[in-house]
Amino acid sequence: MEFVRNFPCISIMLCLFAGIISSGLRGKTAMWINAALLSVDTVLSAFTLVYTLELGTSFVYVMGRFPAPWGNEIRAGVLESLMALFFCIIMLLSLFGGRHKLVEEVEEGKIYLYYVLTDLLLSSLLALVYTNDMFTAYVFVEINTISACGLIMIRQNGRTIEAAVRYMIMSLLGSGLLLLGLCMLYDLTGHLLMSNMKESVAQIVANGQYTLPLIVSIVLMSVGLCIKSALFPFHAWLPDAYGYSTVSSAAILSSLVSKGYIFLLIKIIYRVIGFDIYHDTRIIDILFLFGLMGMIFGSISAIKENDIRRMIAFSSVAQIGYIYMGFGMGTQAGMVASIFHILSHAATKSLLFIAAIGLTDVSGGSRKFIELTGSGYRSRWAGVAFTVGSLSMVGVPLFSGFISKLLFSQAAVQNHTKMLPALIVLGISTILNAIYFMKTVIRIYTPVGETAYPVMTFRDKPVYAAVLAAFIVLNIILGISSQPVVDMIQQGLAMFS
Repeated sequence: MEFVRNFPCISIMLCLFAGIISSGLRGKTAMWINAALLSVDTVLSAFTLVYTLELGTSFVYVMGRFPAPWGNEIRAGVLESLMALFFCIIMLLSLFGGRHKLVEEVEEGKIYLYYVLTDLLLSSLLALVYTNDMFTAYVFVEINTISACGLIMIRQNGRTIEAAVRYMIMSLLGSGLLLLGLCMLYDLTGHLLMSNMKESVAQIVANGQYTLPLIVSIVLMSVGLCIKSALFPFHAWLPDAYGYSTVSSAAILSSLVSKGYIFLLIKIIYRVIGFDIYHDTRIIDILFLFGLMGMIFGSISAIKENDIRRMIAFSSVAQIGYIYMGFGMGTQAGMVASIFHILSHAATKSLLFIAAIGLTDVSGGSRKFIELTGSGYRSRWAGVAFTVGSLSMVGVPLFSGFISKLLFSQAAVQNHTKMLPALIVLGISTILNAIYFMKTVIRIYTPVGETAYPVMTFRDKPVYAAVLAAFIVLNIILGISSQPVVDMIQQGLAMFS
């Protein structure tokens, strides 16, 4: 067996061990261990992606060499490797982009704990991507929940504690529904490995038995993951969680945490239930409806905001709506568009949160739009980065957001039943995106007279500026070289099936 087949397991275990080791270290040492871990995991994920592309199929790694039903399995294909690589890159850039603010936002004695939580969070994300076992997936869903909650409340002010409690309540509700659905499905199939569950589900449907319990279990798992990923109207916890946590936490939470749950739902659709069976349950019609509603109401809420970080947070509600709209189309094209948008949104939303902190730093720490006037001139790197992120969210050509909306439009045209509502809402949402993002860009580039606010240059924060530049390059690469990524997504979905 080629040694590269061990890389997915090694990636997950490295994160877990790094979290344990960092718990007994000082903050700076924990930070460098975290950076080394992320770099190594990025390289391992890249090697795994190249290997699966050359292999042309997925492979299964049996944990401890114990076969099912006693053992556990990791499954890696093109889609899993691509997602793992992207998650590692985004987390690495997000942590370095907000590192200069961490000392201000977190007590010195708790900085090491911050990196422990990020290590555990990355381990859970990689496990959700790679695992071939539903019970293991549920365990790491809970690890993900606890880690994310810790990242929210580690700042320890009134708003973050309230946001963390609200997040925990909603997230535990989602976890409970997921567990109930999983227990029912296990009772019906007698298996926990995804491949075995899919075979049993197909047999149940073919026999016409236990149809209602099967549908109930699918609904429970779907609703649970929708709550955890903040699909409208289950998004009440999101604005405060993203808006008042540390800048790195906001970037990670918005870009990665919800995407881990969404990717698990994709695996359930393809590898547990089966795409055709899931389609026939008509649950996708409900996902389609709530996705459209999220696109509109999330954008309307963003327009009403006078706080730049809460505005970006409400924008995430709309973007998650895009992803579920693609699911709801019930076609392969819609699923490809949704998965590409997961990558596009992760790259863009992290960029916006990291850039926003640079704008507020040169505006007296205020996040109100009136105080941000002219901040694009006082922090040129942050201003350019925020503009790029805004143009991407609106869907301007050259940036990744344009490709997302193009793919959604093409997918909508292929579904004659849902084409009209999808295109109409897509157009309305784009206009609303332009209203609140372009309003902000105009604000930060509105000239002002003399001001007491400081000016930040590249020399003041070279790492911060380098991170913004990396995010801009990543966004443009997804915008102008999207076809190889789309091809990998299509190849990965074919392996899923």
